[in-house]
Amino acid sequence: MKDAALGFRVHSGWTSLVAVALEGKEPVVLARQRPHLVGTFSYTFRQPYHTAEKMPLADAREFIAKVRAEARRLALRAIRAVESDVQQQGYELKRGSLLLASGRELPELEKILASHAMIHTADGELFRAALLHAGGQHKLKLTKIKERELLARACSCLKAKESELTRQIKELGKALGSPWSQDEKLASLAAWLSLAE
Repeated sequence: MKDAALGFRVHSGWTSLVAVALEGKEPVVLARQRPHLVGTFSYTFRQPYHTAEKMPLADAREFIAKVRAEARRLALRAIRAVESDVQQQGYELKRGSLLLASGRELPELEKILASHAMIHTADGELFRAALLHAGGQHKLKLTKIKERELLARACSCLKAKESELTRQIKELGKALGSPWSQDEKLASLAAWLSLAE
């Protein structure tokens, strides 16, 4: 089987997931999905730290733990589903890239809940951490890349100009049809970089 990689761009409660392989040196998209990382797709669960902010600390801790466990389970399910899809096409998932926002460490829960800016960060980090955990459970090597560094890193690794890479990623989605969102473009580039590095 030939190698394939996953790229993830996470939002609160869901992720853009794209599986990419190389044909020669050119990337091809094998699968794209937008799996939910919460069972009930509502503000309460998609923004767990915002929800927990209004709870007593013990309840907040328990609520976050439940959302985290569910996100891990759903992330693993999503990875297994896309793996099955790409295996049927003759590819094997061995690695991937997860795009990060700031990538900074979070403090303990009390400090998170005391800062609205930190709550926003924590909501996103919970779902990124769930994907990292699921990747580890699945023996999938996931590289973390700060989103703001992705294009420069890809240009350097792939020895291409920014305008050329941007054009290639835009063209990559044409065969798939609409929508080919910014999320999918960045996830594709992250997966491509994972294969190339």
